[in-house]
Amino acid sequence: MCWSNSIGTVPRAQASQHNGGVVRLPRCDPGSTKRLEPSVGKPVFLSFHYARDHWRVQQVRNIGVLDEQEIVSAQEWEQVKAKGAKAIENWIQNQMRYKQAVVVLVGAETANREWVQYEIEYAWNNRKPLVGIRINGLKDQNQRTDFPGPDPFSKVRVENGKTVADYVSLHTPLGASSQQVHASIVANLSRWIDGAYARP
Repeated sequence: MCWSNSIGTVPRAQASQHNGGVVRLPRCDPGSTKRLEPSVGKPVFLSFHYARDHWRVQQVRNIGVLDEQEIVSAQEWEQVKAKGAKAIENWIQNQMRYKQAVVVLVGAETANREWVQYEIEYAWNNRKPLVGIRINGLKDQNQRTDFPGPDPFSKVRVENGKTVADYVSLHTPLGASSQQVHASIVANLSRWIDGAYARP
């Protein structure tokens, strides 16, 4: 089993419930005790729904293309939560500051996560390149895939009555099985990130 003190951002109204977004997961093979060495990749910020999709996110991280935000300890995160929503916002902003892109890994419920929406909005307002990738087709720790959820970019409104979804791509990997979906992500991940939408 992979072990980590990693934690994620939490909904403003439920600080004890993990959300997606700013978590650095351990580099390990799901279902294996072997821990992989970190690899140097594209400096990105990952936004996702922790509770439902962390196992799927591990599989994407293990591809080795990404260099994600730093991990925080449970004690450090408790200190952030204790300071309230503004402190969480500041923490997300600091984690995102030097990243070249923001990658939203989209599962069944990602679109409705409050902090994921905040991360998308903040990235948009600060002209961080954005891209989305569906990961519901990957198996979780229970060997189950999930249903495709709504586009989270459609939840964030911008100018002229449009949403971020009118500009930012949400990629759906090809494949009828988890293995095929994973292979599609491996083949395309670097290109998808290179093609992230950069707001003028």
